[in-house]
Amino acid sequence: MPLNLDAAEKPIPPVTRDYTWKDVVLYALGVGAGASELEYCYEKRLKVLPSFSIAASFDFLAHVAVASQINLAGLLHGEQRLIFHHPIPTTGALTTRGKITHYYDRGADKGALVMAESDTWHSSGLKLFTSVATLFARLDGGFGGETAPKNTVVFPDRMPDIVVDAHPSENQALLYRLSGDVFDLHVDPDFARMAGFEKPIMHGLCTHGYACRALIQSLTPGAPEKVRRMDCRFTKSLYPGVPIQTQIWKTGDGGAFWKTLNAQTGDVVIDKGVFELHC
Repeated sequence: MPLNLDAAEKPIPPVTRDYTWKDVVLYALGVGAGASELEYCYEKRLKVLPSFSIAASFDFLAHVAVASQINLAGLLHGEQRLIFHHPIPTTGALTTRGKITHYYDRGADKGALVMAESDTWHSSGLKLFTSVATLFARLDGGFGGETAPKNTVVFPDRMPDIVVDAHPSENQALLYRLSGDVFDLHVDPDFARMAGFEKPIMHGLCTHGYACRALIQSLTPGAPEKVRRMDCRFTKSLYPGVPIQTQIWKTGDGGAFWKTLNAQTGDVVIDKGVFELHC
């Protein structure tokens, strides 16, 4: 079934998700937080990792995939931009409203890109964050659409200023999926093989959460509320249990460029990272 190009610019029905401090902690544990970061794991002094925003609004992206009629066997998260307007409270309800904005064609053998923009409000009335997400539809290219514009990020010509190593467990995807991303690709061996992988793969957004923790630890420790923006492109799949390394290049304004590597092979799994803090 071809992509439903008629879905562009039509609002996705609003999606609301209730959450408690336990959801916030479960997400943090799913992206590797633990006893050394009690601010994300202990309800008495809890703060919310900014990357929780994607887990909390995952149902919106599921609606985007359904409206676009993407072949789910070829679905991957391609790019993500997050703009934070206010810190995420530790409990409440989140309502996300948005739409599909563009379809881009990479060719019959290279797939398609589906872009969606959304805003999310807390039940208090505060607008919390804006998301610009790109879904990579590996099996849906060749419809004659326009080519995506280039997204250029120029890294400094030097070694990274900070390197943060992490070791997700072999069960990391099983824990992370409890935050909402229950896509079969990350748990079902048969589905993973049908999609062209040896076994279930790590959620790109789980690795994204590890990177978010690394960036906060390195640039604004203990103060996730200072994060203003986090952008990236997901470039290569990763299996659970494989160690990762987040490389960070500081910029003069307190922000950074960043990328995350498969520490065993050196392959870049998340690239073109941009991280900004509120002034």
